[in-house]
Amino acid sequence: MLASSSFRLALLYMLLFSTSVALLLGFIGGSTAYFMARQTDATIAAEVQGLAEQYRRRGLTGLSALIAERIQRDPGGAAIYLLADSDSRPLVGNLEPWPAVVPDRDGWIQFRLRHPGSDAEPAADHPARAQVFPLHGGLQLLVGRDIRDLAAVRGLLLDTLAWGLAITAALALLGGWVMSAGVVRRLELVNQVSREIMDGDLSRRVPGTGSGDEFDQLAANLNRMLERIEQLMASVRQVSDSIAHDLRTPLARLRQRLELVQRGALTPAAASALEAAVADAEELLATFNALLRIARLESGERRAAFAPVDLAALLADVVELYEPLAADKGQALITAVDSLPPGGGALIWADRDLLFQALANLVDNAIKYTPAGGRIELAAVARAGGCEVSVSDTGPGIPAALRGRVCERFFRIDDSRAAPGNGLGLSLVQAVAQLHGAALELADAGPGMRSGLRVSLTLPRFGPAAPRGSVPGSG
Repeated sequence: MLASSSFRLALLYMLLFSTSVALLLGFIGGSTAYFMARQTDATIAAEVQGLAEQYRRRGLTGLSALIAERIQRDPGGAAIYLLADSDSRPLVGNLEPWPAVVPDRDGWIQFRLRHPGSDAEPAADHPARAQVFPLHGGLQLLVGRDIRDLAAVRGLLLDTLAWGLAITAALALLGGWVMSAGVVRRLELVNQVSREIMDGDLSRRVPGTGSGDEFDQLAANLNRMLERIEQLMASVRQVSDSIAHDLRTPLARLRQRLELVQRGALTPAAASALEAAVADAEELLATFNALLRIARLESGERRAAFAPVDLAALLADVVELYEPLAADKGQALITAVDSLPPGGGALIWADRDLLFQALANLVDNAIKYTPAGGRIELAAVARAGGCEVSVSDTGPGIPAALRGRVCERFFRIDDSRAAPGNGLGLSLVQAVAQLHGAALELADAGPGMRSGLRVSLTLPRFGPAAPRGSVPGSG
């Protein structure tokens, strides 16, 4: 979930949207608090100037009377007044004692004001801001405001910003998930079609919504590309099948004629040469027959022969066929079917002849490349909803870099080119696997990188009967 594209897109959308809202709310809140603070400072500065002017006109007595009048007019107000002598001893005002704070260069101080409290409000310390103005004669005038309302507004703005960000993040995450889910859903359709095409169904196409958006254009381009690829592959397959079919007939006739000549009286040298020619003709015929067989499997023509197959009995027949060959090379050929249901319960929906041929090819390869005294195991393990058939040996194995190519037609590892074969064995096994909806996997048998080879043929349909909706001939 955390690594999915939908989550990352939703998270990115949430971060961008939340950042934008945070900047906007922060600017509005900061501007509001700054404006209120400037307004408070302007009020204090104007009042200081006014009182200083009154001091110049009316002297100390007039200034003291004016301060006392203002305090008496609004005793519980936010205004703060204090007139003190040169030693900071209060003369008149509603603040005592003089705040123990050093003013800045413009005379501003910020301090905590002790509120005595009342029946409606308990005692508490409130923030206050004031300006200190020196008068003639060493007197000091302090005028300020109780700014608890401003602090409350700032706290309210911060709470609003936090809740706004939380709500914005939740809505942005939800909106981003909804938007990204639609994008990922369209991409998943492309991935699903791609997987089905990789499984061999070249007829699949990417569906469109008809909206004409970028995804529909991408689907149209992919479908045109797939149609072109399917046409090219069909052409190549048709050419190769036609060549194999056309050459198989004259090769068969050539072999028959060589066999007729072989029945006559020949010198030992001629008989040996003729026998080699017959063997070469049979090898060519086997190659062309394998090509035609693979082509028929890839086209799905053999699905009509599917029926319930006893897997344990099938493996026993393969071992019975190849056990003498393994014994001649001093190899041990064993089976491991302990996990399969007993009494013929291991039934799979498959073409028995094709599956027998695929397993026979795997066992034949194992016998061919496993040294004398080696061990070959043909095993079947029951899985949820299917089973896994594997052939493992103690041979040299296949290098990891070449495992993706050994199923290509006519591909052979350099070390094995001297051995008999045409490079079509694993191609045929892969075609049988795809016909059965299975997967052919090549891996090390271990230990060591080249100590062994394990080939697993996973059959998804496993049970006492054919899968629902599947009948022989349904294809």
